[in-house]
This record gives sequence, structure tokens and C-alpha cells, in this order.
Amino acid sequence: MSKFVLSLHSGVSDHLTLHNLSRFADAVLAEGHQIPCIFLYQDGVYHASQNLQLASDELNIAEIWQSLFNRGISLILCVTAAEKRGIDTANTGIFKVAGLAEFAMLTAQSDKWVQFK
Repeated sequence: MSKFVLSLHSGVSDHLTLHNLSRFADAVLAEGHQIPCIFLYQDGVYHASQNLQLASDELNIAEIWQSLFNRGISLILCVTAAEKRGIDTANTGIFKVAGLAEFAMLTAQSDKWVQFK
């Protein structure tokens, strides 16, 4: 059994990348592997914004993140990237705020790191 750390670098308007990340996570977990965390970095931090208002016919990103969280995956938000983009790091819901050092430690303890850009 392998451990995979995933990172998302694209913003909320890039539905395909989030969809691909979600499908990849489903496949990894279905094969019995582990995903200790998904790290939101660069424009990916916008996914943690509690102020998103998307049209009802768009991809329900909140539902995807909640589903991943419910499967025991820690969702980590880069504090520096979030603050640079005006994300309220005191109000991130299911996303944990951390720095690159914590991400680096989690990556070092895993077998694979897969980026979604």
C-alpha cells in the first residue's frame, strides 16, 4: 500500500483539474492506497474561500471537497498563498491552515506526490 500526497494549484474556475483530482483520489483509495492530505497552493487556495458563490449549473466544488474530507483526507491550505490572495485564514471550514514546511514533511513521509495544475 502506497501513500500519495496530492496538491492542487489551479483556481475554482478550472473545473477539469478539480474533477481529475477527485477521480484520481477515488481510484487511489479504491486500490487500497492512502492519501494523507491534499495541499492547496497558488490559486488552489481559492477553493477554501467561504465566500464562493457559483452558479447552480457549475461543478459543486464544496460537495467534492466535503466528500474527500469525509473519506479521511486532510485538506491543507497554504497560509502564505492564502494571505497573498486575501483568503480569510481564520475562516476556512474543513481546510486546515499550514505552511510549506508541514507540506514538505508530509510529502517526505509519502511514496508519491502528484500535482494537479
